[in-house]
Amino acid sequence: MFSLGSWLPALPGLAWGWTLLDVLLQGESPPGRHGDGSGTSWGTRVTRCCLFPAGLVGACAVSVLCSLLKVYLYIQCLNDPERRAEKEAIRAQRRVLELLHVVVLTGVLALVGSRVAALVVLEFSLRAVSTILSLGKGAHSSQLYLLCQYSLGCGVSCGLSFLLEGAPHGTCNLALAAGLAGLLAAYARRLARHVCTLYELHSRARYCGVCIFLLAAGHGIPQLLRNALAVTFAVADLAAVALINRDFLSTAEAVRFWTPLTICYTLLVIYMQGEK
Repeated sequence: MFSLGSWLPALPGLAWGWTLLDVLLQGESPPGRHGDGSGTSWGTRVTRCCLFPAGLVGACAVSVLCSLLKVYLYIQCLNDPERRAEKEAIRAQRRVLELLHVVVLTGVLALVGSRVAALVVLEFSLRAVSTILSLGKGAHSSQLYLLCQYSLGCGVSCGLSFLLEGAPHGTCNLALAAGLAGLLAAYARRLARHVCTLYELHSRARYCGVCIFLLAAGHGIPQLLRNALAVTFAVADLAAVALINRDFLSTAEAVRFWTPLTICYTLLVIYMQGEK
């Protein structure tokens, strides 16, 4: 398998460091003799889907969602004089808090187990479907964008880990995914800061190409987010089901797990529909 050590000089003192970096990126346990105390042998793939690289990608996905929502809400508040207080509150958000949010979310997603992340994704998918059905055809709830943030992080990290499991270049793929996700999140935050600072001036003077584009097509941001979330959670749901079924030794065990869970969630959806 491709590893960082194959690209670097063969220095005995650094061999352990390259091995540790490889296993952290690929989600493997370090090689050894006795195991890691969690029921897995050393050198085998750990069944935790949300280690640091995948968790970082999930946190960056949430950051992109928040930045685009910030752009859309600021433009909407700017067009409504009665929402001036909301506009100032959006503009006053601090950059340090945004970075802290990404760091904390990365740590949380890195500590969450595969089964927990999979169940979070499935639970939110059912709640989202129930909410959309209760709203009726053509209606959408803006609350879903706020409620889906943690589930989105779990879904992205879960789906990424499942898709890259057993890949011949897992280390390179995870590092590339984390780098691209961080770059995309940084540009999204930069766009949000630009809009909050200069959009009002540039949209009047027709000076900035980005602001002119947002002036013409900014109303389509919710539709873009809905399509992106639909694709993301569709992939995440398939990955979640596969990750949960992987731990069962037989079909009978899987049936015993899924049957009560399906019944409970179905009753929950029916209850929520009745309340609404």
